[in-house]
Amino acid sequence: MLTLPTTLTQNQAQGCLEALTVGVQHEAESQIVVDAAPLKSFDSSALAVLLALRRECARAGKRFAVQGLPERLRDLAALYGIEALLPAA
Repeated sequence: MLTLPTTLTQNQAQGCLEALTVGVQHEAESQIVVDAAPLKSFDSSALAVLLALRRECARAGKRFAVQGLPERLRDLAALYGIEALLPAA
């Protein structure tokens, strides 16, 4: 399981994505679950990171799921019409 940090804004997005991408490459499981529960401070960059990670999983032939998505981030995903791209684990 991969875990998001407590803060994920534009300033942290690139570094976070790079670290998570390495995690996808090293994960032996066929499904990558991302734990979003630790997120406390975030902006729409968190969604961008999750979508980019979803693409990395697809390239690696792995399924992608998210658990613990904060309600505010789930609402933002719904507003953008992308909630279906972030399936719950």
